Amino acid sequence: MISTATGWFVRLGVQTAVAILAATLLGGCANQVPTVSPHAPAKSGITLFLIGDSTMADKPLFPPNPERGWGQLLPLYFQSDVRIENHAVNGRSSKSFLDEGRWQAVLAQLQPGDYVIIQFGHNDEKKNDPKRYTEPFGGFKQNLELFIRQTREHQATPILATPVARRKFDAAGTLVDTHGDYVPAVRLVAQQEHTPLLDLNHDSAELLTCLGPEASKRLYDWIPAGEFARYPKGLSDDTHFNAYGASRMCDLASGEIKLQVPELARHLKENADTDANQGGLEK
Repeated sequence: MISTATGWFVRLGVQTAVAILAATLLGGCANQVPTVSPHAPAKSGITLFLIGDSTMADKPLFPPNPERGWGQLLPLYFQSDVRIENHAVNGRSSKSFLDEGRWQAVLAQLQPGDYVIIQFGHNDEKKNDPKRYTEPFGGFKQNLELFIRQTREHQATPILATPVARRKFDAAGTLVDTHGDYVPAVRLVAQQEHTPLLDLNHDSAELLTCLGPEASKRLYDWIPAGEFARYPKGLSDDTHFNAYGASRMCDLASGEIKLQVPELARHLKENADTDANQGGLEK
């Protein structure tokens, strides 16, 4: 499920891919990463809503900021007939997202034929924070079921996603799972509710294992001191992605969408390019 660098360039287009790599490698120029407004008008009535936490959320570009949520780059992967509404917010769990009325705001906009990708877990795990903590097979599972049920009541399609992996290796260089029962809980809900599942935890763990302890730092916010004014002492963050890491998570997400949600996958740019090439051959 790990896409090649060549496939990445083909899907994003050379100019976009080069810009993302430049943002990653040139540090202070990270604010130049091309972004697509999640509120841009769509040619059709299809909207893809994203709900989740900081690993998915849009991040500010100014002052220059190396961090990107994978949902922030997802519009680059879709054709213009799909609008992406990213409602993921830093620090939110399935519980706090509901309690703050953020899910109600999504429901108010949800239309028949829309899609909702649901990715929580990182903050549901925080046992010392009663505003966010949920038991994996208790409140967490029940909240996911609520999201699914209410999405379907609006004649839209719910899509579950397992939480992306954190970069944590043991002394032997083996990747360590940090999500415990939250990943199995998402998989169980997907099975019981017959809901498409994007297993980003599996895919991102596979990618991290392939890269290893050192090379995998390229995906996350490992920032040298002095490179960004907002991090004068540098940063070693194994949870949040830089522009390159966010794009790699999008590679994985788009691969899962092709496997699990073929009706939505038809709107990926990769499929548009394939259709165009086939049309050229037929001519």
